[in-house]
Amino acid sequence: MTRFNPDRRRLLQALGGSATLLGAAVLPGSALAAPGKNKKLGRVVVVGAGFGGATAAKYLRKWSNGAIEVVLIERNKEFISCPASNEVLAGNRDYASIVHGYEGLKKNWGIKVVHASMIAVDVDKRKVKTDHAGEFDYDRLVVSPGVDFLFGAVAGYDEKAQEKILHAWKAGPQTVALRQQLVDLPDGGVYIQTIPKAPYRCPPGPYERVSQIAHYFKTHKPNSKIIVLDGNDQIISKGKLFKGVWDNDYQGLIEYRPNWNITEVNAETRIVTSEIGDRERGDVINLVPPQHAGKIAHDIGLVNANNRWVNIDWVTLESTAVKNVHVLGDATLSAPLMPKSGHMANQHGKAAAAAIVEILAGRQPQPTLLANTCYSMVDDRRAIHVDSVHRYDSEKKTPLVVPGSGGVSAAPSIEEGLFTRAWAKNIWSDILT
Repeated sequence: MTRFNPDRRRLLQALGGSATLLGAAVLPGSALAAPGKNKKLGRVVVVGAGFGGATAAKYLRKWSNGAIEVVLIERNKEFISCPASNEVLAGNRDYASIVHGYEGLKKNWGIKVVHASMIAVDVDKRKVKTDHAGEFDYDRLVVSPGVDFLFGAVAGYDEKAQEKILHAWKAGPQTVALRQQLVDLPDGGVYIQTIPKAPYRCPPGPYERVSQIAHYFKTHKPNSKIIVLDGNDQIISKGKLFKGVWDNDYQGLIEYRPNWNITEVNAETRIVTSEIGDRERGDVINLVPPQHAGKIAHDIGLVNANNRWVNIDWVTLESTAVKNVHVLGDATLSAPLMPKSGHMANQHGKAAAAAIVEILAGRQPQPTLLANTCYSMVDDRRAIHVDSVHRYDSEKKTPLVVPGSGGVSAAPSIEEGLFTRAWAKNIWSDILT
């Protein structure tokens, strides 16, 4: 749940004009003028049921009053949240609490959920082919590809090495495995956290991860040490707040090294090497590789920015490379100061759903305001946040941060920790029920 103060709420209402504030996104009133229940507008196939895709599927049904048939294709049978997964690593949250099912989308919204993998798209015939569930025609296709990793950017990080040197950047089995590595680490051991050059998916946030593991070490393994090898020249999110927490609460536990870009790893010796030849050894290494748009985006031919990301029309979220295909979330080339966050993917899903309802109803889609909040737990109770509102600029054809719309926490607090966990609970509900 995004926390708005009264002044900020008034700002959003003023910016929206006749717009309506829905689920922390400001959407044009016309997007809610759904057709009658007996009218059918067409079929939308959604590929990928994470924060973006599952949201789009739900709101396509909701805002079209059931007039749009939605097929949601997702290879995994469970939704596992990257936000809040860092708490699992520190033992501050049960893994089961970040795992959810898709039953609500089926039961409450009549969405056809297909657990299969997309293997091909015929963009001319508007047809999606799956590995074992057949083919599905579409009027509009929505894809939420997430990210995949550029493993080749780190020499030695082959499939065998990945069995020992984990990234845990896609919540799931590696989250559990990295937690076990931390539990097994002797008191006095060294944990290395590598951070790639931006942009990358966040959350799970690397600096939150460092804070969570530092809290675990302080509580259970006080002689252990964390070495942070950051490919960026500084902490790039909530920097002063994280630095303050590390200096005040985890002094002596964390050694932070900026401009340390990892280029090689030896899984047997557990030694990492930088681009200038510096070397460091750790007992547990959490190596987060550079990232690019997920495989789906490459397979369909959507990737057209630096051979890594997808350019979109920010009014409709339609790909600029392939017509009738809308792209959400981390795979997109981010607008200025727009994070690759779960909250923002949720906003993308709503914006795309609003636009598609308009298009299929024969109306002109309008740009929406997009709001984002990124919370970070810094121990087992306290949190910090950064937030922003993004408004479409018709001249630059991209969303820009609304001046004065966002900000960061004044300091970590237990109150924000409560907000953080409420946000997670509420956004999971917003997406899946």
